[in-house]
This record gives sequence, structure tokens and C-alpha cells, in this order.
Amino acid sequence: MDSLANIEAFVRVAELGSITRAARSLHITASAASRRIAQLEDELCVRLFHRTTRALRLSEEGRAFLERCQRILEELQAAKQSIAHARGVPEGRLCVEAPAVLGRLVLVPALPRFLSEHPRIELDLRLRDAVIDPEAEGVDVSLRIGRLQDSGVVARRIGVTRMLVCASPEYVRRRGAPETPEELERHRCLGFLRDDRIVPWRLRSPRGTLRFEPTGSPRVNDGDALKGLAVAGAGLAWVFDFMIAPELASGALVTVLDEFAVDERPIHALYQSLRHAIPRVRVFLDFVSTLLEPPLP
Repeated sequence: MDSLANIEAFVRVAELGSITRAARSLHITASAASRRIAQLEDELCVRLFHRTTRALRLSEEGRAFLERCQRILEELQAAKQSIAHARGVPEGRLCVEAPAVLGRLVLVPALPRFLSEHPRIELDLRLRDAVIDPEAEGVDVSLRIGRLQDSGVVARRIGVTRMLVCASPEYVRRRGAPETPEELERHRCLGFLRDDRIVPWRLRSPRGTLRFEPTGSPRVNDGDALKGLAVAGAGLAWVFDFMIAPELASGALVTVLDEFAVDERPIHALYQSLRHAIPRVRVFLDFVSTLLEPPLP
């Protein structure tokens, strides 16, 4: 098994071109990955990589060895998947990555039910808003909101969301409800910060899509805080519909300018093509689809 682990480390380093990135995807330290490469080179009595302070490239022997090792690992993965199919039991480690607000408000409340239905799955949930390379980070499923860039992974549409303008009933009683996007200028509109910049609102208008930059205070970089300010009557907020579904149902928030809302934004689950065959990935994809379809009110 040590030889197999060393081969896996070699293939991952060769594919990613970096010991650090390979170690991260294998969930080991960089020193452990380097040690595995060194053990493999000692066993083979050849240099697999030419190393400099700035670059890491395969030797001629390394290139020949890589092709065979990739075939070995592909066959091993196929064998594992066939066994998993035969058993039909979702189990093992599953790493899921999602935008923070989607994870906190949609995934986290539902995960206890998922884990009770699949007790042999060990779930790692990573919430962050930065776009990452799932393969390099060792992520099985990544959730994305909005349009997707071209990618080598498979995308499965699991839901839709819209951006809505909302406020507390108390704010509407006190300041009135805007009837057109142009009337937002005389309202307190709360800003959301991304990378220290205000995210402009996008609404329909007779002249096409209107971009409106809110100037209200305070401005926050957290979706929960933005929603909390709206519930407290601090002003109007522009948020995803799934963020405020409970507050709309309870009456803590109301929406305004609904007829000017922009088109729905898709929500996708991204995964490597072969991983859909793995039971733990397949059942999670089916599960998360139930949380977001049909569109939330």
C-alpha cells in the first residue's frame, strides 16, 4: 500500500505541477508528499523530476512512468466504483464546497437529515465565496450560483434563485415602498461589500437593466448581517430569495419592486465526470436538488 500511495502522490504532483497543490488535494503535508516521491525514486533508482528553485518538471523516465501509473490508478478507481455499485452503499469521505450564504441557510439546516439517511458518509463542508479549483483542492462537489465559466467538470443544474429587494414592514410604514427603481434614490439602501467594493443592484427599468449602487449605512460583507439589518428596519436590502424565505413566510420582511426583479440565476453542482458513479456523490446530488427545486417563493 505504501507503493500505491507513493504512485498516487507522483501522479498528482505531475498533473498539478506543484508539490504543495498535490499535497493539499491528497490531504497530506507538502513534506509528506515530497517524502513519497523520494521513496518512489529510491525504489526505482531513477529521477522522476528535475527540480529547481522555481520549477518542477518531469524527467524522461518520469514521463514514461507517468502514463503507466495513470492507467493503473484509472483501473483501480474503476474497480472500486464497480464494487461500490455492486454493494450500493454510499460511504466514505465526501467533500462539499459551497458559497457561505447558501451553505449556512440551505445546506446546514438540512444536513442532519442527509447524514441520518446515510450514516456511513463522512462529510466535509467548506463554506467560502472564492472560486477554487475543485480537483486541486480535493473537492467532490462544488455548488455555484450564477453563470458558469467554461470548465472541464460536469455541471448539474440543481435549482434557481432570484435577487429580491426587501424591507421590514416597519420600514415600509415609516418610509413608504418604492414603486419604481428610480425612487430608490430617496430611500436608505443597504450595501453589500465584496472585496471591499459595493455590489451594485441590478433591476429592470423601461430603459433596460438598471445598475444602482446603494449608499446607505452600514455596509456589510456578510449576508446574514445584511438580512438582520433589513429585519431590524435599517433600510432596503437586495438579497437572494432563499436567504429570506422564512422571514417572508413569517411576515418579518416584505418584498418591493417585485416586477422589476432581474432574471433567475441558476444554481449548479459541479463534479468530475467519473465521480457521479460513486454512490456517496450521487446521493448527495439527488439530496441537494430537493432543497432548491422548485424555485423558492
